Amino acid sequence: MATDKELSDFLENVERRAFKQAVYAVRKDEAALDIVQDAMIKLAEKYGDKPADELPMLFQRILQNTIHDFFRREKVRNTWVSLFSSFGHGGDDSQDDFDVLESLESAEGTEAAESSADKVERQQTLMQIDAEIQKLPTRQREAFLMRYWQDMDVAETAAAMGCSEGSVKTHCSRATHALAQALRAKGITL
Repeated sequence: MATDKELSDFLENVERRAFKQAVYAVRKDEAALDIVQDAMIKLAEKYGDKPADELPMLFQRILQNTIHDFFRREKVRNTWVSLFSSFGHGGDDSQDDFDVLESLESAEGTEAAESSADKVERQQTLMQIDAEIQKLPTRQREAFLMRYWQDMDVAETAAAMGCSEGSVKTHCSRATHALAQALRAKGITL
């Protein structure tokens, strides 16, 4: 069972990495902060009584689920906005042709400025990368995700996996080579 101090230390150490991962996924700083905060609260409320060595994997799963929940809510929200914006006023007045959403310009580099084709392409690429990561052998996948997604160093990863630092390096090397080869075969170069 993790003590309050162990839980607090874990959350403090994982905060920046989780934020970086959430920003990469949702591309909105404010939303990423909310996601990380929600994931931390869920971990503390529901899994605070788990052993400290189980916290990293539990938190990672909670974070991923919270990110998926964000996208589900966005989809529903966008559906309602689309439905309501399709209702026109139907008059001959020139004000009826004005759409405030069309007059706003999106800031460069934000998700809103991205074309629909770019969004779809990015989402498809991420899904292909995720599918290839899931095909990796378990130990390689664990090492890869801890090192490159959770930004853990070799010693932290070795401790979490219960193996030597050399094993972590080997698993990561094999995983990155396998992923690079599989993604190149699909025409994806990063």
